Amino acid sequence: MRYSLLAGGKRLRPFLLVACCKVCGGTEDDAMPAAVAFECVHTFSLVHDDLPAMDDDDLRRGKPTCHKVYGDGLATLAGDALLTLAFELLTGENIAPDVAKSLVRELAEAVGFNGMMAGQADDLAAEGRQLPIDAVRSIHSLKTARLFQAACAMGAVIAHADDDRREALTRYGYHLGIAFQIADDLLDVTSNTGAMGKAVDKDEAAGKLTYPGVVGIAASRAAAAEAARGAVQALEVFGPHADELRGLPEFVLARDH
Repeated sequence: MRYSLLAGGKRLRPFLLVACCKVCGGTEDDAMPAAVAFECVHTFSLVHDDLPAMDDDDLRRGKPTCHKVYGDGLATLAGDALLTLAFELLTGENIAPDVAKSLVRELAEAVGFNGMMAGQADDLAAEGRQLPIDAVRSIHSLKTARLFQAACAMGAVIAHADDDRREALTRYGYHLGIAFQIADDLLDVTSNTGAMGKAVDKDEAAGKLTYPGVVGIAASRAAAAEAARGAVQALEVFGPHADELRGLPEFVLARDH
C-alpha cells in the first residue's frame, strides 16, 4: 500500500478537492482527510488497472508497478485495502457524521458500478472494436471525469456550499476530467516513457478506444481545448476567488506527463 500510495504523482484529484473546499469558504485542514481518502481511491484504481488481467503495465509513476514488485495477489489486496481505507478515513472522528455520510455516498457512487468501474468495464469491452466518438466520450465520462466531479463535489460538501456552487463545481470537474483524459490519450501518442513514468504507445497496441484513435490528433486537441473552456466557464459564479481553479485547465492541456 505504501509503495504505491507514496510513489509520487501529480495528486491532482486531492488538490481539486482541497481547492474546491477553499473556494467555497472552507479550509485546507477541513479538506485534508477527504483529500487523503481520495488519493487512496485513485491509487487503488491504478494498482488494479496495472494488473495483467486489466492493462498489464510494468511501470507506474516511474517505478515498477505494484504487482511487478509484490506479485498479482498482494497487489490485488493492496488495491482492495486502499479502497476500504478511504472510507475509514471519511468516517473518522474529525468529520461530522452528516458530512461524512454525504462524502461516503458521493465517493461510492463515483467509484462504483454507475461510475468509474462502469467506465473500466466499457473500456475493456471496447478493446479491438471500431466505435464512434460518442462511445469514447462515454468511457471518458465514467472512467475519468466522474472522479473529477466527485473530488469537486466533496470539497463543496465539506465547506457546506449551497446547491448552486456545488453544481457549478461539479460541472467544472466534468469538463476538466474530459480535458485531462483527452490530453492523456494524446500523450500516449506524442510523449515518451521517460517523461510519462509509464509505458507509451500502448493504447493502440492494446486496441484501446481513444480520441486520437477515432478522430485523430488535431481534432483531439480541439476537443480538449473545448472541454477546458467549459471548465473555466463553469467557475463564473465564483469570480476572482476561483483563479487557482481557472489555471488548472491550462495546466492539463500543457502537461507533458
